[in-house]
Amino acid sequence: MILDDLVAATQTRIAAEKRQVPLQVLKSQAEALSAVPAIDFAQHLHTPGLHIIGELKQASPSKGQIVTDFPYTDIAREYTAAGIDAISVLTEPAYFKGNIGYLRTVRGVTNVPLLRKDFTIDPYMIYEAKVNGADIILLIVAILTDDQLQDYLQLAASLGLTALVEAHDAAEVCRALAAGAQIIGINNRNLKDFSVDFANSIRLRHLIPPTVAVIAESGIRQPADAAAIRAAQFNGILVGEALMRATDKAQLIQTFKEVAADDQSENLRVNDAG
Repeated sequence: MILDDLVAATQTRIAAEKRQVPLQVLKSQAEALSAVPAIDFAQHLHTPGLHIIGELKQASPSKGQIVTDFPYTDIAREYTAAGIDAISVLTEPAYFKGNIGYLRTVRGVTNVPLLRKDFTIDPYMIYEAKVNGADIILLIVAILTDDQLQDYLQLAASLGLTALVEAHDAAEVCRALAAGAQIIGINNRNLKDFSVDFANSIRLRHLIPPTVAVIAESGIRQPADAAAIRAAQFNGILVGEALMRATDKAQLIQTFKEVAADDQSENLRVNDAG
């Protein structure tokens, strides 16, 4: 399975990174930084509107090379100017051609929250995210035990980091809730075979209480998709390939927000009329 390969590659990478920068050194660097987040991202997601996390991604296992031109700092600036709510930065190198250096560089050109998008399987990666400027980390339920989920959530909070806890099915959503996740991302992509079912997130939405913010991930390509997600009472969407391929990224972001806002206004009118 692709997910197994991704985890194995991550284990090898982190072992090498630990030899270069020992855990204790990285931990001291992380703990020396402020543990007070610049923004409470979980709380931000509960404010009105559809919130958008735009991704910086040049390749993936399912699509191969998505873009050949990757001026990621320019794209980060464009996202910021368009009013993006957060930027997801791929740091996994073997399959996504990401780099931890991208995260560090993007931190220098924007003040919006940054999500380190990677396969977090070791506390080392959480400290590493903090040191390199992340505000949010990704925790994928499918590759972590219940104890790891709880421990990593606690470690992230102690460092002033927010965790986006990703689930793909009902059992994983329940595990995320039991661990205390405040933001759950429902992935429409099955990480075992990388197939996409856009309706997956909508089917699982009812399992999550309104006190927990919910993000729909993968397969969101056009304004109608954003409208459907918003109608299902999601707090936000994570958009990667569609934004990376868009000629006018700012316009697509604005269109997503406008369509979702129009849909919300229509729902309010219907409810008022009822």
